[in-house]
Amino acid sequence: MVTEAPAPARAFVPHRGRGTTLILVSSVCFGSSGTIAKPAMLAGLSAEQVAAARIGLAALVLAAVVVMVKPSLLRVRRAEWPLLLGYGLLGVAGVQLCYFVAAGRLPVGIAILLEFTSPVLIALWTRFVRGVRLPGRMWAGIALAMAGLAGVAQVWQGLGLDAVGLLAGLGAAVCSAAYFLLGEHGVTTRHPMGMVTWGMIIGAVAVCAVAPPWTMPAAVLTAPTEFGPWHPPVWLLLVAVAVFSTVLAYAIGLTALRHLPAAVASVIGLLEPVIATATAWALLHETLAWPQLAGAVVLLGGALIVQLNSPRAQVPEPAAPAGTRPGSYPPGPGTGAAG
Repeated sequence: MVTEAPAPARAFVPHRGRGTTLILVSSVCFGSSGTIAKPAMLAGLSAEQVAAARIGLAALVLAAVVVMVKPSLLRVRRAEWPLLLGYGLLGVAGVQLCYFVAAGRLPVGIAILLEFTSPVLIALWTRFVRGVRLPGRMWAGIALAMAGLAGVAQVWQGLGLDAVGLLAGLGAAVCSAAYFLLGEHGVTTRHPMGMVTWGMIIGAVAVCAVAPPWTMPAAVLTAPTEFGPWHPPVWLLLVAVAVFSTVLAYAIGLTALRHLPAAVASVIGLLEPVIATATAWALLHETLAWPQLAGAVVLLGGALIVQLNSPRAQVPEPAAPAGTRPGSYPPGPGTGAAG
């Protein structure tokens, strides 16, 4: 009896158009997070409570999916715990807390623009801590980004923005930079989805310790809130920001990185501030003064120059970070962390 040999496995063929579409969808998911979450804060929840709901629900969903699909991704060696703890505490809990504090006190577009200064911080870390020489165009991009930041903050008015919100936005940039630096190192030895899941779990524990879920007032959670032409209950917005702006954003971004290099995906991720500003204008009626809009364009232009001219770390192809949040930096995740 002659048996037929099994058909060879079909080779995976990257599709640039499909990857671009997925990154665009992921950017929409990430960029809408501040717009979806802000009505919950205006209704009476603190930034810490909103961050706890977002990270906690996302951690539950991600952990459930990984346990069902590939539980081995959750195995951790003792030597990996310090990196995972830093990744979860800074890159997940820190960036979400700072971003939501900023979004609660500033226009959503400005909050995410402040976070998008993280490529500049990573470039400075690369030069002065790692000792890597940077091309002159990167310094020009850094200068442009700083000039744009000054325009967004309207420094000629003695910092026309809320001081706490401004500091929180810059804190989000610092934590976002830590997210990418730690993630870049971690994914050389761990699967990206395992790293993201553990980051969410650790971040959820930290944020829930600061704002325990059971302290959220039931009256606020069930109260209707204004969200464009709709009046959904607060709890529904929290579920939306956890599922749509976190779980789906990460999962879609991860899939996109099978088709696109992280450097290309991260440049497309610069659309996140545009999406955040547009959705906040359409649904929350937030507008920016023309000097702030001009500063935003200059800031994004500087960040784009920094990303296009940044030194590329030699990371194995499977180790590209998994479709992450706001303010991506090659070879980091495709799109933004807080957004």
